[in-house]
Amino acid sequence: MAALIGHQDAETAFLEAWQAARLHHAWLLAGPQGMGKGAFAQRAARFLVTHGGGGDGQALTLDDPGDAAADRLVEAGNHPEILRLTRQAKDKAKELARNITIEQVRELKTRLHFSLSLGEWRVIIVDAIDDLEPSASNALLKTLEEPPAKTLFLLISHSPGRLLPTIRSRCRMLRFQPVGSDVMTSWLHELRPMLDMAEVRAIVAAAGGVPGKAIELVDSDVAAMEKKLLAIAAGGDPGNRLREALAREVGGTSNRARLELVIDIVPGLLARLARERPVAEIAPVLAQWDRVQRTVRDAVRGSYDGAMVGFEIGNCLAELAPRASPPAR
Repeated sequence: MAALIGHQDAETAFLEAWQAARLHHAWLLAGPQGMGKGAFAQRAARFLVTHGGGGDGQALTLDDPGDAAADRLVEAGNHPEILRLTRQAKDKAKELARNITIEQVRELKTRLHFSLSLGEWRVIIVDAIDDLEPSASNALLKTLEEPPAKTLFLLISHSPGRLLPTIRSRCRMLRFQPVGSDVMTSWLHELRPMLDMAEVRAIVAAAGGVPGKAIELVDSDVAAMEKKLLAIAAGGDPGNRLREALAREVGGTSNRARLELVIDIVPGLLARLARERPVAEIAPVLAQWDRVQRTVRDAVRGSYDGAMVGFEIGNCLAELAPRASPPAR
């Protein structure tokens, strides 16, 4: 569901190129992670292998039905002309490899020498091209420079500025921009009607216009976590009990998603606290916002100790608790 919001401009551009029979051979799907670029690539690939060549001028959507037999193969994940490059699982482990390897690209290039076995198009989805190791990027570049006929590349990138300029120059870019807060609020309220509007607004603020992140936050129970963080900011947690509990909740590899939830929530929470305070009291909130950012940045560069990050974020919030006034004399 998250994938169906924020795609209108990209879908229109792709379909107009198809209708004009001027499909570029490589499309760079660029934007923040969680915008549904992978789902868009899958929809575009399904459309192309089930509809074939364009140029008939019909107004379509990517979800319009095409060849029924080909569509069944796509739904089953068995269409022979939709190929994917993704990070593979390590040997006997659920963890994914760090990169897409040169060996994977070589296997793909070998496959591209074969004739089409079904339909008019072959589609290559690279998810994500950011994950290619340097030698793999160079190998893929050679294919983009001399693409086989009737072969379309859909290259997903969360950080297009880090790609080789020569790869970017070979592609037509489709940008997936963060969605406006009003649109996100309406969409999420319709998608999750059981949430009250206060929860919806908190999730939208933390998601930063990224639908996939909003869904993750819903599944992680953002309202309950925000309540815990606000309790630290309100009371100061003098005995460290709340901060220690927070550290336990976000510590360890299994709790990484919960830690990321806290990191996502805190900036919006601090912004709200700043708006609620007199102008003279905003500076301390901004100082703790800077401190949170440094904590997260240092953690990413280092060992990424979730418990330490959680406790330090708690320290930042505790600093914002109202101080007791000295007794009157």
